Amino acid sequence: MQKIGWIGVGIMGKAMVRNLMKAGYEVHIYARHPEKVEDVTAEGAVLHGTIGDCVRASKVVITMVGFPQDVEEVYFTPGNILDSAAQGTILMDMTTTSPTLAQRIYREGTARGLRVLDAPVTGGDSGAKAGTLSILVGGDRADFDACLSIFRAMGTNITYFGPAGCGQHAKMANQIMIAGTMSGICEALNYAKKEGLDLDTLLAAVSTGAAGSAQLNAFGSKMVHGDFAPVFFLKHFIKDMNLADEEASKMGLALPVLKQVLAEYRTLEAKGMGDLGTQALFTYYADKEK
Repeated sequence: MQKIGWIGVGIMGKAMVRNLMKAGYEVHIYARHPEKVEDVTAEGAVLHGTIGDCVRASKVVITMVGFPQDVEEVYFTPGNILDSAAQGTILMDMTTTSPTLAQRIYREGTARGLRVLDAPVTGGDSGAKAGTLSILVGGDRADFDACLSIFRAMGTNITYFGPAGCGQHAKMANQIMIAGTMSGICEALNYAKKEGLDLDTLLAAVSTGAAGSAQLNAFGSKMVHGDFAPVFFLKHFIKDMNLADEEASKMGLALPVLKQVLAEYRTLEAKGMGDLGTQALFTYYADKEK
């Protein structure tokens, strides 16, 4: 039985750990707050008191943490991942983070005889629970091929994009698409509301046509009915869009829609709305209409 280490057992991470255990893997975990993972340890995950202990017990180490600074901490702090992994260990960062950081982990990891992949995901909490995530992978092709059975335990649309950092670049493209889609949905619903249309009727009418999208299906009704509970935290989407904006700037690439939507979300975060869901963007357009 292959031993997998998992660092970052949050909302999505916990579901992904469960799917790995269902697939027959022995999963070793590290969590800053052990009381929050008592359910998965009761189901068979092996809890370790330090990152180093978790890594030393594993042949594959997967990270799924919050922000780039968290990725840097778990990989580069003395005694953590890079210092603790035995030669030949596969390191797989599934956090959405900077492509530049992914390339740094790859360089420093391969210099130590480690095998490094960046493999961010899309599909949200529901996809994590169902094991239907899309997984976007960068790194060496041989290491991608070696991890296919692991990926298949967590997702159904698994794609290799190229060298280190390419998985993260693919995720940046994904988030750029979502940003434009979310703002378009908000503008359309506020237009329809201003004209007195019934918004539930409108959603039913357009969701199966050319305007339909996963974002519309997931969040249109929530917007209309004022349900802003997080499926994906607004603050985390800001992080993703900011990373995309930074990478675009490095390329000299203008992305005006992304910049506009990022500014709108930052306005909401400044109002204390960072822990709401991304669909709370609807309130920005409603406030503008006033």
